[in-house]
Amino acid sequence: MGSKSNKEITISVKPVVGRSEKIGLPQFEIDLVDAKIDTGAYGCSLHCTNIEVVEIEGKKMLRIVPLRFRDKAFRGEAHLFPFAEKKKVKNSSGKVEERYLIKTKVCIFNQEIETIFSLTDRSTMRFPVLLGRRFLQKRFMVDVGLKDRSLKSISRKIK
Repeated sequence: MGSKSNKEITISVKPVVGRSEKIGLPQFEIDLVDAKIDTGAYGCSLHCTNIEVVEIEGKKMLRIVPLRFRDKAFRGEAHLFPFAEKKKVKNSSGKVEERYLIKTKVCIFNQEIETIFSLTDRSTMRFPVLLGRRFLQKRFMVDVGLKDRSLKSISRKIK
């Protein structure tokens, strides 16, 4: 007869995100912006059409104006980030394009999570922000039948 195993099963409880979420981008002073949750995408992307490489005090920097289209939170302010070389990224059509990357924080479920975003023109897309597997893995479960779970959890705590 076979031997009995005393293996324990550990179940981790992760917050459940829906197919879209309202997130905060504290560095841009944006409390709520719509984000698409996309398990088919590896990385995260942020809508940005105004990207400039500038030199400040001898250092190359990226000056960007993010979230310009259809966004009620848009303030038109430029933000500076350390310069990084462009990275090749597959877009939603499967074509490879070069994009700048920035590191900033995302606020979701009352957590601030440092995240790398590629900067791209998402003006033809429904959501100005896309959160992919790299952001989701080991942190969240996804239920595509739901949306705006993070916002609902915050409003429940306020009541």
